[in-house]
Amino acid sequence: FQVKSENATRVTQLVFLYMLCIKSAFTSDSWELVEDLRGLTGNIQKPVKQEGLMLKKRKWPMKGWHKRYFLLERGILTYAKTGNDLKKGRLRGRIDVGLSVMAVKKKSLCIDLDTEDSIYHLKAKTRDLFEQWVTELRHHRMFRQNEIAMEPPERQLQSDPTSNRRVLTLLIQSSITSVRSFISKQPSALLKNNFRQNSQDMEKCCKDLSECESGLLELNLLLKNMEVLHRTFSAPAINLLQTEGSKKEKRGHKKWRSKNYSKENKSTQQDLPDGSRPLLQQVSSESRGSIPESLSEFFDAKEYLLSGSSSENEVSDDDSYISDVSDSMSVEYCRNENASPFFTTIVNGLCVFLYRLPSSRMNESVNLWSILRSNIGKDLSKVAMPVQLNEPLNTLQRLCEEVEYSHLLDTAVNTHDPHMRMVYIAAFAISAYACSFTRAGGKPFNPILGETYECLRPDKGFRFIAEQVSHHPPVSACHCESKNYTFWQDVRWKNKFWGKSMEIVPMGVTHLELPGFGDRYEWSKVTSCIHNILSGQRWIEHYGEMSIKHSTTMGDVSHCKVTFLKSRSGGLNANEVEGVVTDSHGRVIHSLFGKWSEALYLGKPPSVTCIWRANPMPEDHEQYYGFTQFAVELNELEEGLKPLLPLTDTRFRPDQRLLEEGDIAGAEEQKERIEVLQRERRRVLQENSMTHSPRFFKRAEDDSWVSNGTYWDLRKDPGFSKLEFPVLW
Repeated sequence: FQVKSENATRVTQLVFLYMLCIKSAFTSDSWELVEDLRGLTGNIQKPVKQEGLMLKKRKWPMKGWHKRYFLLERGILTYAKTGNDLKKGRLRGRIDVGLSVMAVKKKSLCIDLDTEDSIYHLKAKTRDLFEQWVTELRHHRMFRQNEIAMEPPERQLQSDPTSNRRVLTLLIQSSITSVRSFISKQPSALLKNNFRQNSQDMEKCCKDLSECESGLLELNLLLKNMEVLHRTFSAPAINLLQTEGSKKEKRGHKKWRSKNYSKENKSTQQDLPDGSRPLLQQVSSESRGSIPESLSEFFDAKEYLLSGSSSENEVSDDDSYISDVSDSMSVEYCRNENASPFFTTIVNGLCVFLYRLPSSRMNESVNLWSILRSNIGKDLSKVAMPVQLNEPLNTLQRLCEEVEYSHLLDTAVNTHDPHMRMVYIAAFAISAYACSFTRAGGKPFNPILGETYECLRPDKGFRFIAEQVSHHPPVSACHCESKNYTFWQDVRWKNKFWGKSMEIVPMGVTHLELPGFGDRYEWSKVTSCIHNILSGQRWIEHYGEMSIKHSTTMGDVSHCKVTFLKSRSGGLNANEVEGVVTDSHGRVIHSLFGKWSEALYLGKPPSVTCIWRANPMPEDHEQYYGFTQFAVELNELEEGLKPLLPLTDTRFRPDQRLLEEGDIAGAEEQKERIEVLQRERRRVLQENSMTHSPRFFKRAEDDSWVSNGTYWDLRKDPGFSKLEFPVLW
């Protein structure tokens, strides 16, 4: 990049503000962000080697710390189990310190190295050892970054896009530091005169930098697409799966199983409901047209590369295939231009009309520089973000999305075996994450204190309510009930910002009761992580352990532990889950595996049963915020429904409605007005020493929020139109 001298002041300001904002996120937790190289220099002394033992945090799903022997040489940190293993080349990992974001925490003697693909958490045992490692890491890091910046251009760009971005960042920072040094030597009067004369040029420079960033992101995307094409055309297509008469290949099964999978599971296929059948079965030629691609890696199979016109593609009736047994209906989407804002759907031969968003997502870029520039020193979690970063749904509606697959609870109610009931409860808990797979690009609207939402679904047999019961800290509570079950939870989050990614750690317990059996289930949610917060294509993953406890009046009956696996480098085992159902004595009864974004299976390959499969996405869901069909319908406001809802219902919120209609400017204006009203209400409460009392929820003995049971009664008599509610918007 060539930076003009007259624009240097602006460039320096932007980079400085960016560094301050990132650093402020760490200082809130007493983390210190180690700065990068600040200018090229040819006299950096070659650092000496540093080696020794340190503690390294285990990767998911394991917990705790273990000892590792580390060697730091020329800015490259390698580690092995022991020093002898390191000498023999039996390495456990390699980290380029120069291309990593480094942060230290003196209080707990911790060192974090963020390579974008992984975050390495290290810890020293003593204060002296910590200071020694930090000093050497700083020295090696500067040496490595200077080495990268001084390399010829043809050697700087590697095949790894992540390394490329980091290298380019170092080059930009080095160039900017050099320009800053030049500017500091100029007379102050000249600088002030240039600042006044070149204000328009600086704004143009900011715009040019944004265009450069967009170009880099586009190049990175092209690189990723080329990698995908390379893998696609270099790998043989799996068009057929044979389960009989085929010799197993040398490559073994994909390891989906946990440690407990080695135990015999004799009761896996017992007590299955009529709707579930083994995956391996004889099917007609009509149903063989679609084989789930994700299932092809679970089974040993011969690989065929056949053209579409080859007669060998015709299959005989004797072949065995994998069939998706969880799909209870055939859904076909078809366009009907006269039905806007609705579209026609064929469900089991019946034509119905479903709501469709009136406008697709507007492709308006957001200048992140301007957001960071105007919020120096503030807590980024409390900063009002522009409406372009939102999706036209609310956090309360997001909670409702978790009951999209409520039919799993209805199936559990009709299952008499308690351990098999636990299988369907686990599938329901996992299915709550499916809607997030295509939604990392936007965030839901934050609910206003006192805001409510209801969802009445006679077709699914449940009614749902939610309310924002607290603003600081933000807490959303919900309650869902049917004749078969009662489901409730209150959700609050703790955010951890790592510079390139943000971890969202949910707090609170999810509750479920099945009155017919006297069952009660409880579980906590796992950690979610959104990657590429500031630049690049955002993507989300969930990892951690979900422990589901099942109890009755007679005591504990069964237990289920589900592990959401953390993605390894290269996207391996992405979105995978595995789990086991055990009895009260710890004996494994059922084994589960699958992907939280696709499906869940019971048993061991190749004889497994599909318990749950995610619903098909609408054809053009990428243009409509990545919404599932269930999500599309959540904000529908029919004329007959308006007089029945309280004025605090999310559907009446104007900024969210305007964003749904594609009016970005109007949505931003309304959003600012609503936030001002909320601050004014809060000020009035504080001046009068008053606190907010939720309308439809109350605190339980365990400090959780539960329904007070008044919503549906008040809705019926006297009706919300005859009651007073605070003016939220």
